[in-house]
Amino acid sequence: MNSLFKALNDETRRQIVELLKEKDMNAGEIAERFNISKPSISHHLDILRQADLVTSEKKGQFVEYSLNTTILEDLFNWILTLKNKP
Repeated sequence: MNSLFKALNDETRRQIVELLKEKDMNAGEIAERFNISKPSISHHLDILRQADLVTSEKKGQFVEYSLNTTILEDLFNWILTLKNKP
């Protein structure tokens, strides 16, 4: 859970999550949307992968990134348990 919060603590990573909500993209397509270096985008994607927020799959010469909605559902359910006090 800590890696998930760490991943979501950065605005660039939250923006990447928003992009992947719309469609799967490769790192180059993601990088085109930002004014930062491609290695920085790769670093952000690596942190998102470590937190299981995104998955990656090699497709030809590119790696395509997808949003893992299951982990977001788990987070949402956990937050809801905080609201429901005994």
